[in-house]
Amino acid sequence: MKMRTEYTCPLELVHDMIKGKWKPIILWRLRLGATSLAKLERDIDGITQKMLLEQLKELMDYGFVEKRSYEGYPLHVDIP
Repeated sequence: MKMRTEYTCPLELVHDMIKGKWKPIILWRLRLGATSLAKLERDIDGITQKMLLEQLKELMDYGFVEKRSYEGYPLHVDIP
C-alpha cells in the first residue's frame, strides 16, 4: 500500500489505489451489489481468504468499499 507523494495525473493516483491482481476483480464483482465475505470468496476463483481480507482492507482504507455488520446470530457482514 505504498503511495507516491506526487502525481502528474489523477489517473496515476487511481492506478496506485487499485493496482494488483485482485482489487480490480473484487471491484468488478462488487458492482453487482452487496455480498457476504464468504460468497465473495466463493465467487472469485483462486483467491485465498487471507488475500481477500488484505485487499478488502486496502479498498476500505481508500474508501472504495465499506463493511456493514449486523447484530444477532449468526453473525452477518455485508460488503456493499
